[in-house]
Order: sequence, then C-alpha cells, then structure tokens
Amino acid sequence: MTGFLGSYLHQLDEKGRLALPAPFRRAAGDGGFVLIHAVEPALFLYPARAWVAVEERLGELLRRQPKARGRVLGLTANAVEVIPDKQGRILVPERLQRAAQLDSEALIVGVLDKIEIWNPELFENTTREAEPGFEEFVRQILV
Repeated sequence: MTGFLGSYLHQLDEKGRLALPAPFRRAAGDGGFVLIHAVEPALFLYPARAWVAVEERLGELLRRQPKARGRVLGLTANAVEVIPDKQGRILVPERLQRAAQLDSEALIVGVLDKIEIWNPELFENTTREAEPGFEEFVRQILV
C-alpha cells in the first residue's frame, strides 16, 4: 500500500469542518486521526496507527532526556484527536485554524505517512523557496 500522495484543494466550512479526500480516507483505513500544529505554518494529520509510532518516539525521548519534557508538552498540547464524520469531514479547531492561517480554503497534501494541511498561498511560497536545487534533488531520489 502506498502512503499519502497528491494534493487537493478543499473548502473549510463556516463550522471549521474540512472534507478529507476519499483516497486519503481509504489509505488511512478505519479509525481516527491526530491533528497537530507542529511545524510552521502547516498542520499535520496522522492516522491513529501512525501516531502510535510518534507517541513511542516521544516516550523514548522522555526516558532518555527528561529535560525534553517541556518540548513534549508543547507538542502534545497542540494535538487533538479527530474522527471523520459520515461525510468524511474532520473538525479543525479554531486555534489550529489560526495557527495554520487557514481561511476558507485549505490545501490537503499527502506526505508519505501523514497528511499536511496548508493555507494554499503559504504552500505556494514554501515550495517556490525550495525550487533552487529541486531538479538535482529529484535526480538523487528518482533516477
């Protein structure tokens, strides 16, 4: 099975609900997701089964580096469990909408083991900044 690939532009409704693309719902399988604001300016959406591995890494980090507790708290405080409704929509809490600078549209991007949710304009700016050297990167990975 492949991971999450592709991108989809969807509307964020007035209640803060966002429809997940059908291919992403199928790839995630049954169960919910963990939605987290971790890296500016996007939101990360992990299927519950993938989040388990993140929790294990966080637990290991706490065992090895007790001083990392504040960082782990900062990360998990910005996470919320979400379960798609019958229409395949998740509720994006207002504080996470603000953190990702989401307005009426969201770009939903598959990134292998997770999904990222972006303000479309910020995504365009971020990928444009990565253009120098992109062709060389593609050759290293795909050729």
